[in-house]
Amino acid sequence: MKFRILILSVLMAALGIAGLRAQTDAQFTQFYEVPSMFNPAAIGRTDYVNIRAAGRLQWVGVDGAPKTFTAAADMPFKVLNKRFGTGLTVIQESIGLYKSLSIGAQIGYKLRKWGGEFTGAIQLGMYDQHFDGTEIYIPDGDDYHQGSGSTGTDIPNQELHGTAFDIGAGLWYAHKYWQAGVSATHLTSPVIKMGGENGGTGTDEQIYEFRANRTLYFMAMGNIPVKNTLFELMPALQVKTDFTFTTAEVMARARYNKFLSFGVGYRWDDALLATVAAEFKNFYIGYSFDYATGSLHSASSGSHEVVLGYRLKLNMGEKNRNRHKSIRIM
Repeated sequence: MKFRILILSVLMAALGIAGLRAQTDAQFTQFYEVPSMFNPAAIGRTDYVNIRAAGRLQWVGVDGAPKTFTAAADMPFKVLNKRFGTGLTVIQESIGLYKSLSIGAQIGYKLRKWGGEFTGAIQLGMYDQHFDGTEIYIPDGDDYHQGSGSTGTDIPNQELHGTAFDIGAGLWYAHKYWQAGVSATHLTSPVIKMGGENGGTGTDEQIYEFRANRTLYFMAMGNIPVKNTLFELMPALQVKTDFTFTTAEVMARARYNKFLSFGVGYRWDDALLATVAAEFKNFYIGYSFDYATGSLHSASSGSHEVVLGYRLKLNMGEKNRNRHKSIRIM
């Protein structure tokens, strides 16, 4: 087990600390339930305070595989009869010896046009990265390793930590039966500088860098009622790229009586997807399962994801200027 953790940790160190490019943002199969995590303009889409929390266990059975938790909340509001949206996202993820935390505050302006509503938004926040080099283990006593006390400076053997300012932006259009948006996360491709002591000797300060890759997203979702039935078709598509890695996923979903939804999907060259969800009054619960189709198929039993949600109705109409009190209390 220690050796497998070592291999994954060295791989992550090579991807992050050595400066090579890797996918930065977390993966979520139910992206259509937490769209503001990828596009800050997907806020205030309805007249509700919308709250979502999601947890994901990826590649179960693989040591050090990604574990992700996110929480998001958003709502619309009016200022001088102009419509706006605001939101907050928190994303925490651990991969091997890496732990990251991203917090973003979102604000967007809404404009009704062409039978729908445009939203343009920005996200300002922080990206925090932690690397625990004290958990690196290298076997001693053979001809293939230098030993646990000789990790060198390329892979630090102490804890490193750093934080950087982060910016995102997006555009979203919502129509009666469909929605779509484009966005970019980590717009400035921030570099997180993580400080540590070289070799753990207590001398010579060593600085390591981790770059959060600029990532572009396209997302589209539908909500199409089936005539003379209680069913709705709810397809969803997401495409993302950081210019070195590109992937896409498509979901075919249906909802019955605005209560039970289910569907299947495919992530390009990665996994088959299945999801089921239920809505009752203002509560939501959804579950998805990923069945790996690539090289991880033999090592992992799959990925599991749960989304919980709650929404609270807001009164976005004009205030009644002709209020009347009951004659019983006049």
